[in-house]
Amino acid sequence: MHSTGLDRYEAALRDLADQSRLRTLNLPSGLDFTSNDYLGLAASARFAGALTTALARGTPIGAGGSRLLRGNAPEHEALEAAAAAFFHAERALFFGSGYFANFALLSTLPQTEDLVILDASIHASAREGARAGRAARIEAAHNDTDAIHDRILAWRAQGGRGRIWIAVESLYSMDGDRAPLEELVALADRYEAFLIIDEAHATGVFGEDGRGLSAAFEGRPNIIVLHTFSKALGGAGALVGMPRVLRDFLVNRCRPFIYSTAPSPLMAAAALEALAILKEEPQRRENLAKLVAHAGRESKKRCGVTASGSQILPVIVGDDERAMLLAAALRARGFDVRGIRPPTVPAGTARLRISVTLNVDERAITDLFAALAEELDVVSA
Repeated sequence: MHSTGLDRYEAALRDLADQSRLRTLNLPSGLDFTSNDYLGLAASARFAGALTTALARGTPIGAGGSRLLRGNAPEHEALEAAAAAFFHAERALFFGSGYFANFALLSTLPQTEDLVILDASIHASAREGARAGRAARIEAAHNDTDAIHDRILAWRAQGGRGRIWIAVESLYSMDGDRAPLEELVALADRYEAFLIIDEAHATGVFGEDGRGLSAAFEGRPNIIVLHTFSKALGGAGALVGMPRVLRDFLVNRCRPFIYSTAPSPLMAAAALEALAILKEEPQRRENLAKLVAHAGRESKKRCGVTASGSQILPVIVGDDERAMLLAAALRARGFDVRGIRPPTVPAGTARLRISVTLNVDERAITDLFAALAEELDVVSA
């Protein structure tokens, strides 16, 4: 029998299954302890009403072309102007997703003679963007400014004379820990470096009016900040705040921006409404903070798991198969918790990534950690 050419793909999938790393798609079910809808906006009545109003006034669903052709809608311009003012950036540019924005930034802005330093735990989108770009790239140990400093000195000693770009997340998606932003900004200032801060999991949750953990620094000429609308803000897309000249450079040189159909004008209208909600409904952030504190107490008391200090609470299991068994057991009990395995996280650190959102209450959180304590005993037996 002739090979269909699919054999190697079947073999690769079997290998993943043997390692307990085969991914499958599962529909949401049970109480939400896995989404990034931290403020419960995605299905909120106000959000739905804003979209209905936008449709009624004729806002199109599709842009119909790239921003440089006919796809530049008034909704895109209104969002970018409002977001620049809200986040205190000189200019802003709207992208279809956070992944797309990170890729666009790091594949376009650093030049051939430059150096990109990536935090070891940064999102895959930043890694892929840096890989596709012109500049040299290296990693530094997670949240270690001394390691970044050493990388800079070593590169300079080897003759590096270009600009340095440091890329970090303000709040890391798999560990829920924060970047040392004050130290990073000081380091960037010292070496005339650019600092790219991905606020994906902090926007809407932290900072004055939900402006994120970088709120005190955004607007500086060497600071570029990415805010996603797909997590706490309940919609889709990402907004990058930056100096005017960098925005104009992206519009002229960024191939992912130039050659892609513009994001939905309807989603831009939704993002504009999300910014208004952040200003007008601070109780959402306050209520989430209370739930996060409650989750931290319950996780420590019932499971011996120390809280991360954010809405992302990882339970490190270690073994891939054990992590997936625990996640399946919790879903069977009505708690939507997912297991995270390598290569998303380092080998030997497979985990449950528990996300605290306004889609649950204190009782549900207590019940989750009571169930987890029982299942940990069962799986360990």
